[in-house]
Amino acid sequence: MDQTTKPSTTPNKATTAPSLAAKARNFLVVGVAIMLSVLVVMGVRTQTPAASLETLAAESTPLEAALANGKPSLMEFYANWCTSCQAMAGDMADLRGTYGDDVNFVMLNVDNNKWLPEMLHYRVDGIPHFVYLNPQGEPVTAAIGEQPKAVIASNLEALMTGAVLPHQQGMGQTSNLDTPTTRSVVINSINRSDDPRSHGAQAAN
Repeated sequence: MDQTTKPSTTPNKATTAPSLAAKARNFLVVGVAIMLSVLVVMGVRTQTPAASLETLAAESTPLEAALANGKPSLMEFYANWCTSCQAMAGDMADLRGTYGDDVNFVMLNVDNNKWLPEMLHYRVDGIPHFVYLNPQGEPVTAAIGEQPKAVIASNLEALMTGAVLPHQQGMGQTSNLDTPTTRSVVINSINRSDDPRSHGAQAAN
């Protein structure tokens, strides 16, 4: 009986050894794949906020401060839904990193009614809409739509030194503002609010 049991145990050991090695190898492959996936996700998460419109807007110079600190400014009218604005977010982040100490980067969200007077003043009907302001806060030139990073950099260099901007009135791909009716209503409401006679009519309603 001893001779019959010994041969039966030897093949079992031979078959279990390769299966354990295969399992260990598969486990290692899966572990490496998971680790690489985690690293990719972490990399995307750390890069995206740096080039997001929300982050750029939060870190931008307030308009009131930009008009008072004696530095030239690049003012951008934008919206979070604007695909052209999103496409330029990375370049704008890089430009701010390079010129942010000498130039105010101002971002005005067109969806915020607070900036309607500025939108009307600078005739914003497509975004992104860029306005270059001298140190006194006066507009030098404007550019509408997506702009090459090198073009903006050249204009900023000239703006910092008071030279003539090499690229005037740039025009690129824009995201249109689909609110012409709303805009006319806003203009009329502004005109009505400026009319002293309108206050009595509002009070009567």
